[in-house]
Amino acid sequence: MSNTVVSVALTGLALLGALTLFVYFSPSSDLLRWLQRKRYQYEVTFSLYMLTPTEKFIFNSFVFLFSSMIVIAASLYLPEHLSIVLNRAFYYIAGEESGRARPLAM
Repeated sequence: MSNTVVSVALTGLALLGALTLFVYFSPSSDLLRWLQRKRYQYEVTFSLYMLTPTEKFIFNSFVFLFSSMIVIAASLYLPEHLSIVLNRAFYYIAGEESGRARPLAM
């Protein structure tokens, strides 16, 4: 399972790098301007423009690690939690534990 996670992460990083290169070297200036505006809004919102490059790197690393942990935790925990919630909702609506009735014990 860890090999799959590593390969997905490396693929994502490769796609992100390719997208970054495409954006910076593409003739479409509207997309480039929009991304630059979003980067500027991010830096102004969190006051990153006042930090040194090292401090920006440290802050952005923490943001990336925290958001990555949130996404990984949600992807691992959310499917099981949704299953439990849907089973509980079905129980409240239909009055049964699962989709079929259980046989009576004799």
